[in-house]
Amino acid sequence: MSAHPLAKSRQISGRWVIEGDLVLQTPTHLGNGDTDGIVDMPLLLDEATGRALLPGTSLAGALRNYLRERRHGFEQRAADALIEALFGGEKGNDEGNQSALIIDDALGAMPQIELRDGVRIDPITRTAKIDVDNGILRGYKYDLQLLEAGTTFPLRMELLLSRGNDQQQMKQMLALALHGLEAGEVAIGLRKRRGFGVCRVERWRVTRYDFTKPTDLLAWLAEDHPDWKFAPGDQRSGQHIADLLGVSLERVEDRRNLCRIHAHFIIDGSLLIRAGFGEQDRGPDTVHLHSARPGGARKPVLSGTSLAGALRHRAERILRTIGNAAQATTMIDNMFGPARITSGDKQKARSSRLIVSETVIENPVNLVQNRIRIDRFTGSVHGTGLFNEQPVFGKNDTLVAIDLTLRNPRDAEIGLLLLLLKDLWTGDLPLGGEVGIGRGRLKGVEAVIETPQYKAKPLTISAVDGDRRLTVSDRSTLERYVAALHTEATK
Repeated sequence: MSAHPLAKSRQISGRWVIEGDLVLQTPTHLGNGDTDGIVDMPLLLDEATGRALLPGTSLAGALRNYLRERRHGFEQRAADALIEALFGGEKGNDEGNQSALIIDDALGAMPQIELRDGVRIDPITRTAKIDVDNGILRGYKYDLQLLEAGTTFPLRMELLLSRGNDQQQMKQMLALALHGLEAGEVAIGLRKRRGFGVCRVERWRVTRYDFTKPTDLLAWLAEDHPDWKFAPGDQRSGQHIADLLGVSLERVEDRRNLCRIHAHFIIDGSLLIRAGFGEQDRGPDTVHLHSARPGGARKPVLSGTSLAGALRHRAERILRTIGNAAQATTMIDNMFGPARITSGDKQKARSSRLIVSETVIENPVNLVQNRIRIDRFTGSVHGTGLFNEQPVFGKNDTLVAIDLTLRNPRDAEIGLLLLLLKDLWTGDLPLGGEVGIGRGRLKGVEAVIETPQYKAKPLTISAVDGDRRLTVSDRSTLERYVAALHTEATK
């Protein structure tokens, strides 16, 4: 005897259609997987129109991961029936249900493309790293295409409500996931841990269709046929997503365990992170890196990749000084991710637990400097050795923000971050290029440190009387973290 036709039906009783404008806050790489072009990592574009494309699968994966981290913490693989009900069964689960959330691909405007290059620095020579891999000379320079900040994608998704599910709970799970987009806590694309892919959704629009009402059912069917003249049901906009869905997130526990450091510095002299790909074609030979921000203005930035590289090198130096090389390598790889993964060790690959943001340098002074190259043999000017540069110079109101977030931190790792903050604060850890002639030194102004034990009332450090003395909210706690680092590094 065959089963009733409705036995396997989801018996959908309604739909919520959610729309919003996703705006990129920092440059973003959504790759197409092609490595044969003139750029090492090109962008994914719509083949028919050439417009920027955000696949619904990419967004769904990011939202699912954010929801799992909020509910269970970082790097936890606990089964969650509510997440599976919303996003469907996990990969490999043949018995899993279909997703109740349908996310459409989003097409942005014709892309404004930003080009970046990167290189891995040899920690010994402080130059571009080159080595031999299976007899082949291998370099570590690469380039990639990025969508400029300010690129907007119109999002559209549908939540299917079934009679057998707790509809209020489903809406709360969706609101919690979309809250991450609203608050800018969900990043998309490549190198999210180095400041790329930060996005935020503005202007939510929500429409509810109750399929128990014939007028709403016809309105949903007519959505793609405006000539049918059916008005959608219960349309609302302009509020927070939780309010629009009629749920509350106040009592939802956040199980993420992290340490955040937000610090402000002024530039003590000048800073130069070299731009590439022709930004200097009509100006100086070398200019500081600029990047577009929402609104279209190009501003000088402190890139997350440059900052992370400097922090990693200094962290390794600190650990090798107070401990042994093996312990230093293990701890650095645990925090920053393995430095190099060969073809036989791909199972050991993992993302950095330290998130380093890309930030804008506020109120810089732009000056062009002429320099010459000296012939070391004659001591005179080298032929064709005249060049000019345009770094950013600091003044009293030139602020550089540094944002660091460490997931699942241990006390020893917090202690290491504090020592790195100290070196940045005192100018002992310069950033960018040409550190040998005094560039890249910072001077600390203030820092806010949030740790798992100090969430409600973060620790603070601030400079008073210029930079002659510091005000520290809880010196003994900071010293305890540093002591934990010494204890672990010297085991």
